[in-house]
Amino acid sequence: MTDHLQPLHPMHDDYAISSNQAKKYQEDGHIFLTNVASPGEIAYYEEQISSIVMKLNYHDKPVAERDTYGKAFIQIGNVWELSEEVKRYVMARRFAKIAADLMGVDGVRVYHDQALFKEPGGGHTPWHQDQIYWPLDTDKTITMWMPLVPIPEEVGTMTFASGTHKLGYVNKQFISDESHKTLGQYIEAKGIPQVNYGAMSPGDATFHSGWTMHSAPGNPTEHMRKVMTVIYMADGLSVAEPDSKAREGDMHRWFPGCKPGDPAASALNPLVFSR
Repeated sequence: MTDHLQPLHPMHDDYAISSNQAKKYQEDGHIFLTNVASPGEIAYYEEQISSIVMKLNYHDKPVAERDTYGKAFIQIGNVWELSEEVKRYVMARRFAKIAADLMGVDGVRVYHDQALFKEPGGGHTPWHQDQIYWPLDTDKTITMWMPLVPIPEEVGTMTFASGTHKLGYVNKQFISDESHKTLGQYIEAKGIPQVNYGAMSPGDATFHSGWTMHSAPGNPTEHMRKVMTVIYMADGLSVAEPDSKAREGDMHRWFPGCKPGDPAASALNPLVFSR
């Protein structure tokens, strides 16, 4: 930690969400919000998160030699378990209240976090639905996607297929070339509107539903695209019966000690906001 950055960023204060913003999120399945975290907050947490991600980077091949998923990003889950400082970021009341306000629920728990760093020359992120991995039978999940560094137009942010969160399971393809082709063709055939919010500043954020189809372009620049995500779920949910190996794996990793039918509230899923 550098001397000029002070660990005094609990982020307990509120970020106002209007009824129109909540309505738009519920209609589209995604929304873009500016200045969700301040420059000072982001400068501090970027340093903490980047240090852990680069230490744990598991890739041992150049980007060009990896498969599509490997080219997409360095992905480190539950960074909060590794750092008291990052825990403060992931558990921030400010972010959690936004999630609850957008979903229209009384409380939210953390499902898990993910650092997603797209390397220089990194490939695209194929079209997918996050929730095919999650053992949860609900539409009350939401992901905050926040850049820790400036994301210029040429790097690009995520592209969302508006309204697709209302469709639930469309298919069970995991993130791959196949999912990109199949879901891309589905979106085009149905004439589903696609939205990309363009360049983003550190501390801006998008929020999207677990069922919203989305993709992201590659990184043609020489700079790392550093993004931190936090996935929230409504309080009061139960763990669903896993219907795939991926969901079974997620149940054991993110709901340790829980069985199907149990409350989705393990030690790794703290209640971070309640009205």
